[in-house]
Amino acid sequence: MDARFLGITELTETPSVAVVIDVMRAFTVAAWAFGQGAEKIVLAESLDEALALKARHPDWVALKDGPPAPGFDTVNSPGLLRALDLTGRTVVQKTTAGTVGALAVKEASLVLCAGFVVAEATARLLRTRAGGSATFVVTGEDGQADEDLACAEYIARRATEPRTDAADFIRRAGESRAATELAEGVRQGVHPDDVALCLELDRFPFAMVAALEDSLMVLRPTREPVPGPGEESR
Repeated sequence: MDARFLGITELTETPSVAVVIDVMRAFTVAAWAFGQGAEKIVLAESLDEALALKARHPDWVALKDGPPAPGFDTVNSPGLLRALDLTGRTVVQKTTAGTVGALAVKEASLVLCAGFVVAEATARLLRTRAGGSATFVVTGEDGQADEDLACAEYIARRATEPRTDAADFIRRAGESRAATELAEGVRQGVHPDDVALCLELDRFPFAMVAALEDSLMVLRPTREPVPGPGEESR
């Protein structure tokens, strides 16, 4: 695969295929939301937009980075989100990096949002739909976040080499600055299990595709057919 790895500010043109990576924690949280039954996730441009959407749709679940805040139902923590029943619900998500990255490539033909928890499903979808090239948007730390870069490199490798081992990539992510800050409580709105949940490989069997729907960027889970015996290595 012809893979490019760019930070959000390095995006000078709209790619055809974009894979937006936020391991800690936006797209781990998104995957958990779908795992808890959410139907879709609306990626908000700003906190004000998230609150306005919540006001128009009181049954929607609004979440944000950092500590709890008035108008928001929960925070951007997989450890906290896993306790919620989101069956059939719409989630509104606004985060510092992940949602910003997805919105930056909203005009792309295919936008995938990913972390380690959906890595294999994302790689499988790339094998069938990417056409041989993809731009990986490394959202954290102006494109320098090693947990996001490690995940991006793993998915890119896995898309062309299905037997690629994840151990070294997950180790890098676990030693990243974001992992340390979460583990040490530097960041707010954190559950003690957040780092472990963000590093859990292939927890969920779906990829996550974002697309414009009535001017909103909406994220949904999608499942590609599982290859038959021997097809992965072809």
